[in-house]
Amino acid sequence: MSTLLKIEFDIPEDKADEAGVFVSSRAPHGWEEKTDGSNRHFTLYLEDHPLGMEMVREFQAHFPEGNVRHGEQESENWAMAWKDFFNPVNCGETFRILPPWLNEDDDSSTHIIIEPKMAFGTGHHPTTSLCLQTIGTLARKEIIRPGQSFLDLGTGSGILGIGLCKLGLSGTGLDIDPQAIVCARENVDANDVAEGFDLAVGSIDCLDKTIRYGLVVANILSGPLIEMAGAITAHVKPGGSLILSGILSDHQADAVARAYEGLGIGTPQRFAEGEWTCLAWESIGE
Repeated sequence: MSTLLKIEFDIPEDKADEAGVFVSSRAPHGWEEKTDGSNRHFTLYLEDHPLGMEMVREFQAHFPEGNVRHGEQESENWAMAWKDFFNPVNCGETFRILPPWLNEDDDSSTHIIIEPKMAFGTGHHPTTSLCLQTIGTLARKEIIRPGQSFLDLGTGSGILGIGLCKLGLSGTGLDIDPQAIVCARENVDANDVAEGFDLAVGSIDCLDKTIRYGLVVANILSGPLIEMAGAITAHVKPGGSLILSGILSDHQADAVARAYEGLGIGTPQRFAEGEWTCLAWESIGE
């Protein structure tokens, strides 16, 4: 049986979001965060042990107070361990995220089934929750509506695209991590939305330049969002919508907003949760 490298560390709350950005930029797979008094406890698992040890060294250099621990764990036990802490989560008024081993009779929300595996996006992190809340808000305003096409850039577990498919949209999910696409395909099948949701390994540059979408959503990091601003907006249809997340609320939100405003698409709405911000443009280029 294969083994995973388990990495744990504890960070004071005032540096926890900075640590989360560090982790997400180096380990695109899922991780767990728990608040423990004045600290936040992080746990993540990596299949690539040399990469994991390099990350441990980098983390110790950037966050010497983090008390980093690491060790091997069998993958089967790791998968079962998710059941010990994964709870359903509501993302705004529209979506409720459930693991496949829980079944709830609830017609008041749209259920998304996510198998918590090695891909980012279980709905527990504010960046994902904010995206789903924003999608729900725009859907209630009928800005996002059935029949539209979407691009989910940095799809991770596929959670955002699955939610959009359940609202009647269809589209494409891209991720640079092949393992994320494997996990996303499993989740797409579990939610019975495979007919409307195509998945591929790659980024924005793998798309035909003529393709336009009614909605583009990108839950990645502020740096790539700024670097890809021109390419991302070029794939939004006239009158289409754009949702960006993975952005810290301090200087990052302003920097990302400026990069897109500089392209002439107007000022975004801002939705915040804790230290994180989601930017949304309801209509571009009309």
